Amino acid sequence: MYSGLMSTSERLIEATRELLWERGYVGTSPKAIQQLAGAGQGSMYHHFAGKPDLALAAVRRTADEMRAAAAASLDGPGTAYERIVGYLLRERDVLRGCPVGRLTMDPDVIADDRLRAPVDETLDWLRGRLASIVEEGGERGELNPALVPADIAATIVATVQGGYVLARASGSPAAFDAGVRGLLSLLKSSAADRR
Repeated sequence: MYSGLMSTSERLIEATRELLWERGYVGTSPKAIQQLAGAGQGSMYHHFAGKPDLALAAVRRTADEMRAAAAASLDGPGTAYERIVGYLLRERDVLRGCPVGRLTMDPDVIADDRLRAPVDETLDWLRGRLASIVEEGGERGELNPALVPADIAATIVATVQGGYVLARASGSPAAFDAGVRGLLSLLKSSAADRR
C-alpha cells in the first residue's frame, strides 16, 4: 500500500495513523499495523518500543498535518474574514471525519496523557490562531471589534468538528456545509456591520 521509497518506520507510522482513524486505539492491533505496513514484528519492535510508542508517533504526525493544513489557509493573504473562509471551505473528506477530532472520541486516547497531549496541543493551537485572526480583524475594522476572539475561535472549531459528526451521522456532507454556511453568514454580517 505504501511507497517502496518509504522507510519501514514511516510505513509503520502511516499504517497506524490509518488504522487509528478507521478503528480507534483498541481496534488497532500490532498485527494489523504490521500487515498494512508490510513489516514484520521484528521490524516494528526494532523501531518502536511497542504499540503505545507507535501510536504516539502516529498521533503526533496526524496533529502536525492538521496544523499544517490549517496554517496554509489561516496564514495566507487576505482579510481576517477571507482567511477564515479559506479555512472553513478548504477541501476535506467530510464523511470520513477529522482524524484529530476522532481521536478525542477514543476513550483509550483520552485516558492516556501522552496520547492526548498532541490532540490537546493542536486544538489549543487552532483556537489560538483563529482567535488572533479574529482579534486582528477587529483591530483593522474587518470584523466587529465587539466580537470576543476566543469565543469566535471556539465557535469555528465547534462548527467544523460538529459538522463532521453530523455529516457522518447522516451519510451526507450537507450538514457540514450548512453549518459552515451559517457561521460564515454570521461572520459576514459582522464584517458588513463595520463598513
